[in-house]
Amino acid sequence: MGCYISRRDNVEANIITDQESTMAAESVIRDADMAKSSLELATAQILSQAGQAMLSQSNQNSSNILSLLQ
Repeated sequence: MGCYISRRDNVEANIITDQESTMAAESVIRDADMAKSSLELATAQILSQAGQAMLSQSNQNSSNILSLLQ
């Protein structure tokens, strides 16, 4: 009987350890996914701002040329 109880306790401890390891792995994966999403958002914002700046510069150059022609 003592052997059975000891074995059951070991199995229970292993299950608890496996659950903790699984939760820790899920947390690491979620952190990596969040970092990737943040990076993609920052990249998109930078590209959008660069595009807006280029368009603004282009419009300004056109205005300058038109004023020189007048």
